[in-house]
Amino acid sequence: MLKSPVELPDCCYANQPILICPSTPTPKHSLYLSNLDDQKFLRFSIKYLYLFKKSVSSDNLKYSLSRVLVDYYPLAGRLRATAEDDQKFEVDCNGEGAVFAEAFMDITAEDFLQLSNKPNRSWRKLLYRVEALTFLDVPPLVVQVTNLRCGGMILCTAINHCLCDGIGTSQFLQAWAHITAKSNLDLPIAPLHSRHVLKPRNPPKTSFTHPGYTRTNPNDNNNTIDMVKFLQSQPLVPTSLTFTASHILHLKRQCVPSLKCTTFEALASHTWRCWVKSLDMSPSLNAKLLFSVSVRKKMNPELPLGYYGNGFVLGCAQTNVKDLVTSNLYHGVKLVQQAKSTLNDEYIRSMIDLLEDKSVKTDLITSLVISQWSKLGLEDLDFGEGKPLHMGSLTSDIYCLFLPVIGDFDAVRVLVSMPEGIVEKFEYFMKEFWDEEDKADANGNGYHGEDI
Repeated sequence: MLKSPVELPDCCYANQPILICPSTPTPKHSLYLSNLDDQKFLRFSIKYLYLFKKSVSSDNLKYSLSRVLVDYYPLAGRLRATAEDDQKFEVDCNGEGAVFAEAFMDITAEDFLQLSNKPNRSWRKLLYRVEALTFLDVPPLVVQVTNLRCGGMILCTAINHCLCDGIGTSQFLQAWAHITAKSNLDLPIAPLHSRHVLKPRNPPKTSFTHPGYTRTNPNDNNNTIDMVKFLQSQPLVPTSLTFTASHILHLKRQCVPSLKCTTFEALASHTWRCWVKSLDMSPSLNAKLLFSVSVRKKMNPELPLGYYGNGFVLGCAQTNVKDLVTSNLYHGVKLVQQAKSTLNDEYIRSMIDLLEDKSVKTDLITSLVISQWSKLGLEDLDFGEGKPLHMGSLTSDIYCLFLPVIGDFDAVRVLVSMPEGIVEKFEYFMKEFWDEEDKADANGNGYHGEDI
């Protein structure tokens, strides 16, 4: 067993990491990134962590990675600034390769499962850290395979968010697993790398207001409360809460019968409300909820199957703090639904055009950001030795993740980091209705009539 309930032992690296290049020559060119790809808000890597009961041969993983990189060749390239504008990025598709590291850690899969609910800083040992001066110097794909004492393995990947979104990362990982497990090069979905379908119009035409964005103004006074700076100035503690199908139905019941809503709408509204309440924000402040929404089927025409750029935008629900915390869940859900309803082709193209202005940035001042990783198929990854025992994020941040729950498709795990002095209050508000629901179930009054 682990000596500490939280701290992981060090990884042992028998060899230096290597670069895995595409197994056959790939196109050499500069890949245009759309304005949705190239937002400063997305200049980071999406870091996934998978725990498997049984390891897969690293030789097989390296070979299949080299094969899948033939189709996903931009991941073997390097980001760079364009010649015309050092604020605009593109991908140099040069086939330089993805970083692949192998390690051993003296724990068992069972040991790790005991810790798996909440990430901590020691988990960072599970992903090789590339020494780089800037974000541009980090390869778009970094992989570490860590073999465990029990014969299991932990697979961690860092995939540059400028190249793809959650749907794209899932598509890539499923393709890699498919080739590994089945030695079949016919991919379920072929990636389409060109992003020109999302190019801004010439001249740009911003026809709508976009409350999820603000302009950088060097003359702004500093009297505005900046929740991001406030949160990041304090020690943060991750909190992880699993909402079962029963919990989610209880939330939905607060909106039925007058308002039908999805699992995401109910849980996002509840989380937003609890987050704002726990932070004791001023009642007159304008609070925002920013949440990822796929635009693949909202464009006209729809984005083609396999589109491999970022195909999402941030929906924005907003209201003053007093109305959000004193109203019932119905109020928040309706705001989320209204924000989603505005996202049609013209609105999205207006947003893309707005982002031509490099002084525009995502408005995080009083915003909770929620990214949905559940329902993307991330938890179904199988390299030939079975699906994962655990799937989640390598790190936790002030941005909230909705994660899948292994073995329970209808459940959602909410992961977010909060200041030490606030995390208990947040958890209390999030779970406040659980006791009430348990009593109802015990009395046979639970709500079982709606399928989520």
